[in-house]
Amino acid sequence: MSHAAAFPGFTGSPTSTRAAVAARATDLSKVYGQGDTRVVALDSVSVEFGKGQFTAIMGPSGSGKSTLMHCMAGLDAISSGSARIGDVELASLNDKQLTRLRRDKIGFIFQAFNLLPTLTALENITLPMDIAGRKPDREWVSRVVETVGLSGRLAHRPAQLSGGQQQRVAVARALAAQPEIIFADEPTGNLDSRSGAEVLGFLRESVQAMNQTVVMVTHDPVAAGYADRVVFLADGRIVEELHEPTADTVLDRMRLFDAKGRTS
Repeated sequence: MSHAAAFPGFTGSPTSTRAAVAARATDLSKVYGQGDTRVVALDSVSVEFGKGQFTAIMGPSGSGKSTLMHCMAGLDAISSGSARIGDVELASLNDKQLTRLRRDKIGFIFQAFNLLPTLTALENITLPMDIAGRKPDREWVSRVVETVGLSGRLAHRPAQLSGGQQQRVAVARALAAQPEIIFADEPTGNLDSRSGAEVLGFLRESVQAMNQTVVMVTHDPVAAGYADRVVFLADGRIVEELHEPTADTVLDRMRLFDAKGRTS
C-alpha cells in the first residue's frame, strides 16, 4: 500500500487559504527515464504557496520534495501539468526568459552556501543584482543586513565567517533582490543547532516583517516548526498538510508516516 492510500480521509490537493498566490503547481508530474527505468518522481501534484507565507515541504527520502521545489523554481523541467510563479507559466519560457525570471523573481538558499570566497559578505549579498545590472536599494539592503545580524561582518570574506554567518549571508543575498518567492533546500543541513535556529529565525522574521514568501524543503521537525504550514509528500503525491505546526506535531505526523510505511 502506498503512503497516499494510507490517508483515506485526505481528499483533494491542499491549497493555501490566502487569496494572493506567489507560486502554484497544477497536476504537475515529473517522470525520469522510460520503460523499465521509468520513475515517477511527482504524480499530478497540485499545490499553492501563498504570498507572505512560510511553507515547509517534508516527506520520506524519495518522496519528491526536492523535485517539487526544483520544478517550482524552474531548475528542472516538468513532464506534464503546470508550474507558475505569480501569473507566469514556466513551461512557456525559453532558456533566456527562464534565466531572467529566476534572477529577478526567485531567491535561492541551499545547504552549500555558494558564496564566492574572494568577495566580501556585502559583495556576495549584492552580487546577483550586480550581475543583472540593477542598482541595489540601499535602504532595503540595510534593513535585510540588520534583520539577519550581519552589520558588523560586511567587510569579511567567507573564510573569516562561521558556518552560521555564511548561511546568514546566503539568506541576505536571497532577500536583498526582493524576490517574489524564496526557495530554501535544507538551509540548515550543514549548521549546528544554534546556528540553524538563528537562520530559521531570520527566515521567520523575513516573512513576518518583510512579507516575504518562503518555501523550504526540510527533513527536520524543528525546522518545520518555524513554518506557517507543512505540506507532506509521499510516493510523489501530497498526502496531507499541517497548519500552525510545532516540532512535536510534525514529529508525530512523521512517525505516522513511518508506521504506515512499515505496514504497506
